[in-house]
Amino acid sequence: MYEMRSLHTDAERAKAVALVQDRQRWLTLRDLPVPARADIPALFREPHAEPVGLFEDGLLLACMILQRDPDLGWGTGPCLFLGHVHTLPDRSDDTIRLITLWASDFAARLDLPHVRAETLARHPLDADPIARFLNRLTDMGWDLRGSGTGQTGERVARLELAAEHRPGLDALVSCSVREPQSAANERSVA
Repeated sequence: MYEMRSLHTDAERAKAVALVQDRQRWLTLRDLPVPARADIPALFREPHAEPVGLFEDGLLLACMILQRDPDLGWGTGPCLFLGHVHTLPDRSDDTIRLITLWASDFAARLDLPHVRAETLARHPLDADPIARFLNRLTDMGWDLRGSGTGQTGERVARLELAAEHRPGLDALVSCSVREPQSAANERSVA
């Protein structure tokens, strides 16, 4: 059984940092893009961040930072934003498929119409290696919304997924993720 849960403890956040570092090392060894303008592992340690993880029998398969309604500068309407998604190396496709199903359902439960995400795209979107990855994502239901500058100031491909209730999903992926605060609420707290 899989479990998607908020990462509350220092130990859980440290596991996420280690996963991010492993993934970045794996990408670097394959000459694939790695964020250069932001310390992504440090983002998972920030107290106000909303990191979540996908676990299988206690093993962290993926981690990301959730945001509700961030000001992305693209897309119309409210959304659940999956930021800085990192998966355990060599287990990406199945893990991304589970995240896709979960995120679509979670957004629907929050009454948000869309899930949005960004992925680094330093080359044209129709050139490998990004083209193959984007094709796999569109096969999973994601819509490509072009490219532009992302949250970390680097060129990204913009992705959007329709929210959809998936009543039987909890038999596959249990969920104990707390609802992320909206960007407006985060600004009022700071």
